[in-house]
Amino acid sequence: MAIVALHHPWQASPGKPTSSLKVHRQIVSLLEKPDPVILDIGCNDGSDARRFLQLRPKAQLFCFEPDPRAAARCRENMGPLDRMRLFEVAISDRNGRIDFHPSNGDAKEWDLSGSIRQPKNHLSEYQWVRFDGPISVETRRLDDWCSEAGLESIDLIWMDVQGAESDVIAGGKETLNNTRFIYTEYSDQELYEGQLPLRAILDLLPSFELVAQFPRGVEGDVLLRNTRL
Repeated sequence: MAIVALHHPWQASPGKPTSSLKVHRQIVSLLEKPDPVILDIGCNDGSDARRFLQLRPKAQLFCFEPDPRAAARCRENMGPLDRMRLFEVAISDRNGRIDFHPSNGDAKEWDLSGSIRQPKNHLSEYQWVRFDGPISVETRRLDDWCSEAGLESIDLIWMDVQGAESDVIAGGKETLNNTRFIYTEYSDQELYEGQLPLRAILDLLPSFELVAQFPRGVEGDVLLRNTRL
């Protein structure tokens, strides 16, 4: 198994970490093309997508964010970028509507920990984060969305879905077979009801090998490569 040495200067937090441009640059270098197709699932305010476009202006970015607060900020931050598209849906194992549990914080609005999975150990690990009552959001299976969008191959899926990793995988098996790299957050502490640990996530992705792992407290991130592509 080849391990790529990627430095990871991120701070442990219960939501999408703020990463340096250096990390994105190292990941983009593995794609080895000027116009990669990138899906940012759980994009929040679109910060990561904009970093990828900064590095690869010809990239095609498809962003998904079900929290209306984060999606609104993402749209404001997108500006005139014509290669970045935002879809206000949750990617899961079904089509239709699904309950989404938005997060909030004691001192300020915190929309980085919302999930279609109910919070569990997250409530004790991050006591300053609270969860408001669930809201109904649109949800799509990744396979169905990609089929309608006409996407036959994906270079990178950048995924931060707060415990719903198995839901995305269940609804996107065909798409993942045609995806070169997956970057996802994980936790072995079941922060959300039914959240799978990293080992179980890897078992669901037998064609992928671990390229790099970045543990940070009770959470972490991994970069996976599809060995069939």
